Amino acid sequence: MFSWIFYLAAAFICAGLTVRYVGERTQVSGDSMYPTVEDGDNLIVDKLSYRFTDPDRFDIIVFPFRYQEDTFYIKRIIGLPGETVQIRDGMIYINGRKLEENYGRGIIGNPGLASEQITLGQDEYFVLGDNRNNSSDSREPSVGNISRSDIIGRAWFRIWPLSGFGFL
Repeated sequence: MFSWIFYLAAAFICAGLTVRYVGERTQVSGDSMYPTVEDGDNLIVDKLSYRFTDPDRFDIIVFPFRYQEDTFYIKRIIGLPGETVQIRDGMIYINGRKLEENYGRGIIGNPGLASEQITLGQDEYFVLGDNRNNSSDSREPSVGNISRSDIIGRAWFRIWPLSGFGFL
């Protein structure tokens, strides 16, 4: 009987440590990352990789919204630490060069804060939703640049719906 309780307790502890430090499931709410991820999608967030490597451009990350508790945003990294980001004529420019990417849905209608050059600090990232004209992201003062310490992890695998099952 004692061994059964011991194994059950060990399983709960392992599960708790896994969710805290390795990965967890999250559900998408909203269309800011459409068509890459859609409202209602269930994703696995990798919390371990960024303990050993830095985030890369175009990674999809999860971070907390600073003005509402228990609210998390999922966005794509566009600008990396030390770079300058600007949006002109609906296009993204990194260090003065047009960014070649095919994630964004449509030409950006509102550059927001990025209408002027934004220089990122040594631990800051500029993020955008893929549905650029329907996303609250680094262009808005309420989100702004994302500090490295605020990144919870990288969304990397969709588990639901089954029709979209697989790596992002």
